[in-house]
This record gives sequence, structure tokens and C-alpha cells, in this order.
Amino acid sequence: MLRLIGGVVAGIIVWGILVTTLNFGLRYRWPDYAAVEKAMTFTLPMMIARLSESAISSIVSGFVAAVVARNRWAPALSGAILLLLFIPVHYSLWSKFPVWYHLTFLTSLLVLSIAGGGLARIRAAT
Repeated sequence: MLRLIGGVVAGIIVWGILVTTLNFGLRYRWPDYAAVEKAMTFTLPMMIARLSESAISSIVSGFVAAVVARNRWAPALSGAILLLLFIPVHYSLWSKFPVWYHLTFLTSLLVLSIAGGGLARIRAAT
């Protein structure tokens, strides 16, 4: 049980660190992005870049959760917790982004975390 909890917590922490690091890189390499980030007036390429940051972070998070926990449920639990944490955030930002953006982001938290966990199982089997 402690391994499961540790895996879930590790997955969530890794997601936060990685998405933050990727976002710092995006700000640094894309001045136009940095200029509109506070106002959240992103262009389509900027929204896709943000979704890509989250996608990468979710896959790695699920992978880490599975490796730490050695349990197939850890990636799903960490993704579900991230989803629960971000539903109120996206509700408050609903008017700032198109519906497809919210649905893609929220869905990807769980789905890609599970996919990352699947990658860990494939790796362990080889």
C-alpha cells in the first residue's frame, strides 16, 4: 500500500516539476508566448504547445508512478487526482479557452498517465 501511495505521489510531483520546467522553456524560447501568458490570450499554436507540455508530463508521470509503485493502478490514480485538481481550475478559466482545449487537457491527464504506465509495463516485460 505504501508503494502505491508513493507511486501516486511521485507521479503527481513529477508532473508538476516537468510541466513547470517545460513551460519555463517555452517562455524563454518563445517571447510572444511569454508576452501573452498572464492575460492567457494564446494563439492556436500556443494552445497546442501548452497541451503538448501537459501531454509529455502526463506520460512521464504515469511512467514514474508505475515504476515506483510497481502497480498498474498508480498511473490511473495519479492521473485521476490531477484531473480532480484541475477541474475547478478549468471551470474558472472556461471563458478563456475553447471547449476543445479544456476537454483535451482534462481528458489527457488520465488517459496519458495510464499510457505512461503502460510504457513502464512494456519496459518491465522486456
